[in-house]
Amino acid sequence: MEKFAVIGSGSWATAIVKILCNNMDRVNWYVRNLESAEYIKKYRHNPRYLQSVEFNLDKINVITDLRSAINSSEILVIATPSAFLNDLFKDIPRELFDGKVIFSAVKGIIPEYNSIPARFIHKTFGTPYDAIGIISGPCHAEEVALERLSYLTIACQDEDIADEVAELFACRYIKTTTSDDLFGTELSAVLKNVYSIASGICAGLGYGDNFQAVLISNAIQEIENFIDEVSPIHRDVKSSAYLGDLLVTAYSKFSRNRTFGFMIGKGYSVKTAQMEMDMVAEGYYAVKSVMEINKKFQVDMPIVEAVYNIIYEKISPVIEMRILTEKLS
Repeated sequence: MEKFAVIGSGSWATAIVKILCNNMDRVNWYVRNLESAEYIKKYRHNPRYLQSVEFNLDKINVITDLRSAINSSEILVIATPSAFLNDLFKDIPRELFDGKVIFSAVKGIIPEYNSIPARFIHKTFGTPYDAIGIISGPCHAEEVALERLSYLTIACQDEDIADEVAELFACRYIKTTTSDDLFGTELSAVLKNVYSIASGICAGLGYGDNFQAVLISNAIQEIENFIDEVSPIHRDVKSSAYLGDLLVTAYSKFSRNRTFGFMIGKGYSVKTAQMEMDMVAEGYYAVKSVMEINKKFQVDMPIVEAVYNIIYEKISPVIEMRILTEKLS
C-alpha cells in the first residue's frame, strides 16, 4: 500500500505529484482519461497540463481504476475540479474510504449541494472531520512546475496529521505551514476565486491599479466577515492562507479565474470565455453557491453580488461595476 494517491490529472494534480515525488518512494496517481494515462507512461509528461514537468516513473504508479487507487493508498489527495466531484465518486462504495485520510486540493464548491469539499467528503464518504484536510496556497501550479519558491498551507483539525502531510510536501522550492482552521481556510480558497473574477472584469474594463487596490482591500474584508459568520473561531485573515492566497489569485497572470473575468470585461459572453479557456474557472460555480449559502447568513458581500449579477443575471459589466464603485470604500 502506498502512502498517497493523487486523484485528478489537471494542473494542481500534476504539481502535487511532482512535489510528492521529492520525498516519497512511490505515489499512486489516478488519471481518469485512458489516453492521457498512456501518454504519461510513454512520454513522462502530462499531455494537457504543465507539459514542462518530466516525471520519474520509477516513483509513480499511474492508475486508471479509481477503486484500485483508493484501496491501495492511505492518504487520498483529491485535485479534481469541484463541478466533477459528485459524478466522479457517485459509484464508489462508502466502505472503501474507511480509515482513509482525505485531503482536498479543490478550490471550489460542489454545485449539486452548495457544499465545500470538506463537508462533501464528510457527508459522502463518512470520513470524520479530523481525518479531512485542505491544501491551499498562496501558490500557483505553474510556478511549482518551474520550481519557483512557493508556499502551501496544510489545514487539518488533527494537528499531527497536518504536521505529517506538511513535512511530506516540504522540499527545496516548497515551504509549508499548518493550520487547524479547516472550514475558514477552505471557504477563503473558494471565495478568492470569485474576487479574482471581479479583478479580471475590472482589468478588462480598463480600471487601473488604484481601483484594484480598493477592490482587493474590500474583498479581504468580505472574506473575513463571511468566514467569521460561518465558522466563528479566532483566525488572522492577514496571513498567507487567506490574504496571500487572495492576492496571488487576483493579480497573477497564471490565474484562470482572473483570465476568465478579464475576458468577460472585454465583452466575451460567459459561454465563449469558457470555450476559449478550455479550463475550469472555479469561481464561475462558486459565486452561485456562495449566494445561496449567504441567504442563511446575510453577510453584506457587494463584490460577490456584482460578479453574480454579471455572470448569471447577464447585467452589463460596465453598469454593474459602476454601481459597485459607489459601494466600496
